[in-house]
Amino acid sequence: MGAIPTQRETAARAPSRASGAPAHRGADQRAVAHATLGGGPLAPGAARGLVRAALAEWVQLGLPGAESLSHRLTDDAMAVVSELVTNAVVHAGTDVELACRLETQGEPQEGEGEEGEEEEGEGGFGVAVVVEVSDHHPSRGPRDGGAELPYDIPEYGRGLRLVSVLSEAWGVTYRTGTKTVWARLPAGGTTADDDIEAYAGTYALGHGLRVAEILAPEPRRGARDQEWLDHGALSFLAEASDLLAGQLDEDLVAALTGQLLVPRLADWCAVWLEDESMGRGSWGDGGGGGGSSGPGPRLARVWHGSEERVEELRRALEEDPPCPPDTTRTGPVTVPWPGAALGGRGETGSALAYRLVAGGRPLGTLVIGRAGMIRFPDEVTGLVEDLSRRVALAIGAARQYARQATISRILQRGLLPGAVAEIPGVSSALVYEPCDKGGPSGDFYDLFPAGDGRWCFAVGDVQGKGPEAAVVIGLARPWLRLLAREGYRVADVLDRLNQLLLDDATETADAAARALVAADGRPAVPAVPAVPAGSVVSAVPGVLAAVRPGEGPQTRFLSLLYGELAPFDGGVRCTLASAGHPLPLVLRAGGEVGTVAQPQTLLGVVEDETYTSESFELRPGDTLLCVTDGVTERRCGPRQFDDGDGLASALAGCAGLNAQLIAERIRRLVHEFGEKPPEDDLALLVLQTE
Repeated sequence: MGAIPTQRETAARAPSRASGAPAHRGADQRAVAHATLGGGPLAPGAARGLVRAALAEWVQLGLPGAESLSHRLTDDAMAVVSELVTNAVVHAGTDVELACRLETQGEPQEGEGEEGEEEEGEGGFGVAVVVEVSDHHPSRGPRDGGAELPYDIPEYGRGLRLVSVLSEAWGVTYRTGTKTVWARLPAGGTTADDDIEAYAGTYALGHGLRVAEILAPEPRRGARDQEWLDHGALSFLAEASDLLAGQLDEDLVAALTGQLLVPRLADWCAVWLEDESMGRGSWGDGGGGGGSSGPGPRLARVWHGSEERVEELRRALEEDPPCPPDTTRTGPVTVPWPGAALGGRGETGSALAYRLVAGGRPLGTLVIGRAGMIRFPDEVTGLVEDLSRRVALAIGAARQYARQATISRILQRGLLPGAVAEIPGVSSALVYEPCDKGGPSGDFYDLFPAGDGRWCFAVGDVQGKGPEAAVVIGLARPWLRLLAREGYRVADVLDRLNQLLLDDATETADAAARALVAADGRPAVPAVPAVPAGSVVSAVPGVLAAVRPGEGPQTRFLSLLYGELAPFDGGVRCTLASAGHPLPLVLRAGGEVGTVAQPQTLLGVVEDETYTSESFELRPGDTLLCVTDGVTERRCGPRQFDDGDGLASALAGCAGLNAQLIAERIRRLVHEFGEKPPEDDLALLVLQTE
């Protein structure tokens, strides 16, 4: 078998053009199909469907050259487009542009001389199908090692080797922001068909496994394929690990597993997932069968090299699933071949089940099958077993993420009000966008009735995020409501909340000191060491321990804007105070903008701090804007959104808008201020008198 040309060698075989493959005269504009596919696991299947439908339509329309579109050419086109799209999805990760066209090539265009014609192949120019696949990550070239690698095996798999064998010419075209890999498949076949025969053997061709066998060699093909299993398998596993590790959804992991295995190592595969929390999925309980009383494992994914057999195979596996031993052993176990679902023509094969186990916990089962084989080669079973371990780890990580995300959502809902109170004569609007969608935010808000014709509001920001922030919010918001409903004035509420946070920090330090002494087993040294600034000192009798910043429980700082609204005839009287928080702004009905509070110290920092409040009136049409520092400190390079009174200018531009439109406009301006998404939580509250 001759050496396979490298990308550069192949691309040089024909003059390039901007869109990809070189063009020739005679291309009918009707014989062009184009689509944009999402860069996900369903893209290869969608691409195959598009090309198959396009070829069938061209034949039905009787387009010039369509009479040469044989079943063999259609199969080759399916294989090439599948590999190119899969390559783009796996290695680029962007949306994929697919184009397919039918060319009836006459004489070469001007500029394509005799030398180019000779290099195109012995058959000259004729009917050909051209496939182009573009992605938007041009810095990542298509993965193919070329002929210079040992054993003629590409380092990153056999996809582009297959493309090279099936096409008369292929190459790569780079443009700004785009990389296009193209291939031209002649209707009469290529001179490389003899290479395919020599490489794959008559056995593979006779059983319709021409593409799958090239991708996943069997030991009977000789020492060269054994070397691939010894060396190329490592690259396959490394890339599979990278692909699976970034997935946070267990069903997507199952889908990707199918694409990794089929048709490279198996004709079909299925993945069952087991629910740990409900004890679901024990094969020993008879789960998964048609007559089982329990829910059993869930058949998450079925994949077959022939897409028309997927649903039939799924139904057969759901009715009569394999039942491997209920064990944490990950090695292969032989299971019955689902013959009724795979042709019904006496076709038999080998099927193996692998338990998916991570951390000693069974998470599911992977089953693979290949037709026409009594047993899988040991090299393949070992490779699949290694892959199954990586799949199990990915499923375990996805489930852990899902559990944490669920806990965070429940916790977040508990830290925020279920509903915002409606105030007579005042319309309100709220924007709340946590930066970390998977964890509790450090920002919070509240708007609630306090009795006696009063309504109170709060917008706060806790130092940090996650569980520590959730603890502070869990303390602050209920105490705000309690103190307000007990009739405390605005300034008094901040005084008491400040002391509460300090007391809680001291109690936390005491608990940490006790734990430290108990773990050490020795009495505390009575000497009084120097205490670093910012530390919280334990008040436990006989124990002196300083909890330094960054060690153990953290000092809990809180910035807070808290106010009280009292509607009256002709307006609303507002009393508020800001503790280390961005100052609120008032937009008057006439368009004037100004601040309405004085800066004061953060809560939870200074003992016995005394806070003050300001009072003012909101007349009809006036608007009060309260924000967190996620708005004012939104960055674009060295600049911040509020530099040069940027927030006040933005609010001035909202004159005449209602509360909801003001909130939405400020939110949009904050997002548009920087090129990247905001890196901090964002909360803003708009109150407007009617």
